[in-house]
Amino acid sequence: MSGNESRVQAISQIVNRKQMPARPPKRLEDMWATDVFSLSKMQESLPKSIFKSVKNTVQTGQKLDDSVADVVAAAMKDWAISKGALYYAHVFYPLTNSTAEKHDGFISVQGDGSVISEFAGKVLVQGEPDGSSFPNGGIRSTAAARGYTAWDVTSPAYVMETDNGMTLCIPTVFISWTGEALDKKTPLLRSISAMNKAATRVLKLLGNTEIAPVNSSCGSEQEYFLVDANFTNNRPDLLLAGRTLFGKPPAKGQQFDDHYFGAIPERVQVFMQEVEERMYRLGIPAKTRHNEVAPGQFEIAPVFEAANVASDHQQLTMTILRNTAKKHGFMCLLHEKPFAGINGSGKHVNWSVGNATQGNLLDPGDTPHSNIQFLVFCGAVIRGVHKYGPLLRAVVATASNDHRLGANEAPPAIISVYLGSQLEDIFGQISRGEVKDSKGRGIMNLGVETLPTFMKDAGDRNRTSPFAFTGNRFEFRAVGSGQSVSGPLVAMNTILADSLDWIANKLQSDLANGTELNAAIQTILKEVMDEHGAVVFGGNGYSEEWHKMAVEERGLANLRTTADALPVLKEGYIEDLFEKTGVLTPVELESRYDVYAEQYLLAIEVEAKLVTSMAKTIIYPAAVRYLAELSGTISKLKEIGIELEKESAEKVAVLLKSMMDTASKLSAALSKHDFASTEDHMQYASQTIRPLMDEVRQYADALEGEVADDLWPLPTYQEMLFVK
Repeated sequence: MSGNESRVQAISQIVNRKQMPARPPKRLEDMWATDVFSLSKMQESLPKSIFKSVKNTVQTGQKLDDSVADVVAAAMKDWAISKGALYYAHVFYPLTNSTAEKHDGFISVQGDGSVISEFAGKVLVQGEPDGSSFPNGGIRSTAAARGYTAWDVTSPAYVMETDNGMTLCIPTVFISWTGEALDKKTPLLRSISAMNKAATRVLKLLGNTEIAPVNSSCGSEQEYFLVDANFTNNRPDLLLAGRTLFGKPPAKGQQFDDHYFGAIPERVQVFMQEVEERMYRLGIPAKTRHNEVAPGQFEIAPVFEAANVASDHQQLTMTILRNTAKKHGFMCLLHEKPFAGINGSGKHVNWSVGNATQGNLLDPGDTPHSNIQFLVFCGAVIRGVHKYGPLLRAVVATASNDHRLGANEAPPAIISVYLGSQLEDIFGQISRGEVKDSKGRGIMNLGVETLPTFMKDAGDRNRTSPFAFTGNRFEFRAVGSGQSVSGPLVAMNTILADSLDWIANKLQSDLANGTELNAAIQTILKEVMDEHGAVVFGGNGYSEEWHKMAVEERGLANLRTTADALPVLKEGYIEDLFEKTGVLTPVELESRYDVYAEQYLLAIEVEAKLVTSMAKTIIYPAAVRYLAELSGTISKLKEIGIELEKESAEKVAVLLKSMMDTASKLSAALSKHDFASTEDHMQYASQTIRPLMDEVRQYADALEGEVADDLWPLPTYQEMLFVK
């Protein structure tokens, strides 16, 4: 199939595609958590004492009684088999942003050749995948392969349905034989524990006597693109890199702002409904769905949950989106920038902290100026973000996210805090040493009698801020759409734990010296603002003035690329932070730097190889065929004295030569391997390889605008974004 025949065929298949019927409507109550071995199902199937032990572990963090494992395993097995499961899997989250699982059967062969279903407590509690075959940063060598998975009782087991049946899935941590964390869940659980200890200290010093365990919460807004699989199957770059490495912008993109919150296409809504049903059955509280800014882009967002469960659910959400898309003839793209020239995708992480006795500790209430508890916790966040801003940038640093950050569609790489006018005014009063009042919320009158009046928020939102307060939580807007949320949550929990410990130490000392509580709090918060208030910014984060002010006047870091940001993980103060909070050992932290640096380099290497391959084997032949056609046309036109086609042929020839010359330079650049350090290698990838890739693309995209459409071999942006 030559030229654009495959494109024409793809469009024909899409246009004539039989619409998948919408799923019959079901009551939410009939679907909710039906595939989850929840506390309510445990209560039905476990002896009272066993259930009480498990419940205490889940709700209060108490150590699980080892004696309950066999009983829980038997009940879990019976429930899973009743759902049709023949296999179980320890599900874990290696350092890949993906989910891993190893399936084992319940089958146990008896001495007489018969079989029974068996699932012992020791199998529930512990598994043993290969610890050297996953990214580990040198913690495990190929010869030292042993690794362990261990049951995380705080995240419920569930059955996952596919066309091939049901599998019991058990969330676990993944550690090495020598005890180091090889996954994203273990540090998250540690960070929650560290934050809980520090928060409890502060709450006690504030006079609270009954204090339930403090947990962080997370609600992740997942953005994604849907492209028909008939197109993606003809795009090697989408199949292997998750983004288009070539593509001329269409005449219409997002400039009319007509896609955002527009009517959801019927085919997409059918897909969304199946996604949501699967999520509801797994207890994932999907709440919002809508068209996003770019054509072909959409968003799904859940209600917030406890951070550990929310992180597991986020991984499940990405899996469900991808798998369901295939059933509906789509490819779901979670890359941060799958199409150049239009908005990319993020995963805004809404983060807060609270417990059952004091409630949401980041809720300002109606009079935030007098809400000491809120001011202390908000002040701790301000201190943490200022002191460890480069860490927050590092945990969202990936080759794909570099295309998005700072591109006037996502927050800049400079990490700042937006508080809103009300809170910015209050913390300004604190900085001046006097706190008198809070700005009121005000009433919105729409000027039409039939329309209601309502209370408006005390402050506007700021979409250019990477870390914005949005009413009773902070929204970390720099997280990439394809990332696990565990890394950002670990960083936020850990920097909060550090700041709360600092506040507790100060407050404990002041109270011991006879200082009155309110006076001590005011002194501490004033110190926070004096030393860390530079991170608070409420203006336009895209402006050049802010970039200059942030770096030159406020001393904030502007780590533009992953190559700039990842080395932060090797800084001594970051190592001290994780070690003193018990979240990551120096060895574990170093391993993460090594893994993420390798992933960055591999991602760019794969893309660069694809660029040279596609340029040489797909785009070059198409342009040569076009030149051959032009040559014949020129000869015929010359016979009658017309030379209109000569200029076009010369332009195509120049572009073609430039593309191939640059592709050769890129290929030669990829052969360089003698680097003094990983940092040098990353900078080379960022400053040499990527610009050469962009230059090849520049010529190729120009060729797309010159070569006859019936010869162009790749599905175009116009087709992929608008043909549904």
